[in-house]
Amino acid sequence: MTSGVVEVAFEEGVHVIRLSGDVRLNLCSTLERYVDEFLAQGHFHNVMIDLSAAEGIDSTTLGQLAKISILCRERFDITPTISSPNEGITRILLSMGFDQVFHIVDNEIEDDGRFERWAADAVDEECAREQVIEAHKVLMSLNHKNEETFRELVDTLEAGR
Repeated sequence: MTSGVVEVAFEEGVHVIRLSGDVRLNLCSTLERYVDEFLAQGHFHNVMIDLSAAEGIDSTTLGQLAKISILCRERFDITPTISSPNEGITRILLSMGFDQVFHIVDNEIEDDGRFERWAADAVDEECAREQVIEAHKVLMSLNHKNEETFRELVDTLEAGR
């Protein structure tokens, strides 16, 4: 698998976040920084997550994606869209309850060459632990199965604070 990459574009009021390669915890600070910026600014009418080039995605990243949708829905009454033509990734999204907080489509988002690559920030161990805890709590809030799946992990990480 290739290393993960976060690319972003803003076109006609739509934020597009493209996640490529193997998307893991090390990209979460990059993703979080971009999302914090556009949520603070407002002035958009949709958010699209493009997973068409994603080879793998970990649960921490999934939690951050769920957080994006929850915040967009609460603050702006917007339900973001995920483009996921990869059946394996779509199966994971559905098993986590993403169909409750996203529109999920299987068509690819056109690449018009306007994407900008966002560099990852260095994250210390404590910050990474907090990101993992928060992301998994968001996943746990989506459904009972997720709560059972991630309860032990969250409890263990919180005990290590």
